[in-house]
Amino acid sequence: MAQELAVRETVIPGFFEIDLVVHGDSRGWFKENYQKEKMEALGLPVFETVQNNFSFNAEKGVTRGLHAEPWEKFISVANGRVFGVWVDLRVGSTFGQTLSLEITPEKAVFVPRGVANGYQTLEDNVTYTYLVNAHWSPEVKYVAVNLFDAELAIEWPIPREQAIISEKDERNPLLSEVKPQEFKF
Repeated sequence: MAQELAVRETVIPGFFEIDLVVHGDSRGWFKENYQKEKMEALGLPVFETVQNNFSFNAEKGVTRGLHAEPWEKFISVANGRVFGVWVDLRVGSTFGQTLSLEITPEKAVFVPRGVANGYQTLEDNVTYTYLVNAHWSPEVKYVAVNLFDAELAIEWPIPREQAIISEKDERNPLLSEVKPQEFKF
């Protein structure tokens, strides 16, 4: 468990891993999930949130993604654990670069525009939450890539045969079929 708040940039430019401090006792726990002033002082980009979303996942093995929307996300979990995966789909030398890590109440990530996001629940009853800096609408177009593309070589903890996946995500294109996206970072 983190003793102090920490913000680190990763191998994907503009993507940050955040260690959150969780204070707990016999009643449960408390954390500052997102604290703008403190996190920006540690290097997190300026992030003006306009929407807070929750995704409840009842079963272990729910696997969602990989979607790259035209907005930034600050992702964490309210409870449970997920295996998070990200793929850079932006124009540049890091196109196709992947990153994976476990997100728990003590860990959050900041995902820049154009980086595809996906996750797999590692236990039942997981509440995944994310702040965004643009409103969702049905007209918004985003790029996706297949969760199980062999070129990405993602080592999902729960194999495809046991994963719970939507039909839409099953049909996401392979990386070789995705055009690099024009997003600044």
